Amino acid sequence: MSPSFHGLRTCSLSNGRLYLEYLEEAGPRIVHLSLAGTDANLMVEVPDLGMSTPYGKFNLYGGHRLWHAPEDMPRSYVPDDEGCSAEPIPDGVQLSGPVEGPTGIKKSIQLQMDPHRAAVTLTHRLENCGLWSVKLAPWALTQLRLGGVAVFPQTQGKLDGPGLLPNRNLVLWPYTRLADPRLSLNDDLCLIHADPDAHPVKIGYLNRAGWAAYLSGGVFFVKRWKPEPEAEHVDFGCNCESYCNDRFIEVETIGPFAPLAPGQSVTHVEEWELHRAESVPHTLTGIRELIGQLGLI
Repeated sequence: MSPSFHGLRTCSLSNGRLYLEYLEEAGPRIVHLSLAGTDANLMVEVPDLGMSTPYGKFNLYGGHRLWHAPEDMPRSYVPDDEGCSAEPIPDGVQLSGPVEGPTGIKKSIQLQMDPHRAAVTLTHRLENCGLWSVKLAPWALTQLRLGGVAVFPQTQGKLDGPGLLPNRNLVLWPYTRLADPRLSLNDDLCLIHADPDAHPVKIGYLNRAGWAAYLSGGVFFVKRWKPEPEAEHVDFGCNCESYCNDRFIEVETIGPFAPLAPGQSVTHVEEWELHRAESVPHTLTGIRELIGQLGLI
């Protein structure tokens, strides 16, 4: 009998170190991520959350999904409840959604497990199957359960010789409060403590380090990707964003803008890795020591 996610059929992948589940017919969506041998899902499960759109109800579900930026209603919220297919590949699976009728975009995510580590590579692909050229950016969003700390490395040092030019940015959304107690802004790391609060917070920036992370339940979840700081990005130049409310926190990465003629596609690659961190406190000092041990700084 196949596993299920709140009534939706799922399939699973494991390399003996990392375990994940993806929806069999909806998406492409990943709905479970954990260290092998444990039951604790790092991803949030919110099958009750969704919003009405002119195209029908868009269900959040929780977990990981692929969008195309910039965000817009209703273009970003095309329902993806059916039509997804899964094709086995060496060490993984290829998840392919149907062509979105309103946008002409086809989404796919290729998952390939690392045979030696608690790691998996995700190749996100957006293909323009429409009749006209479009300009978009691949946007990988991971919804995680509350209770942890999201970690975003900051650029330090000069980008030009004399240090006259700015070296970092911080992008804020209209509802974000600078005095939000969940925010911890530091020279080396920006932290978001994922505590439940009905007032949402969202930040974004140009991440030059090429990683972001989430510490939760004794596990340190790291996302890696290749930053392209000279390329054009959405949202005042963001390639990394995070949103937190009273149900979940998101760790998001965004590729550069890509002009796609009909038949063209763009990819965005993330590598996920999980590290045991049972004794690491959710403090700035504890996180600094952990990322130093992992060689992230």
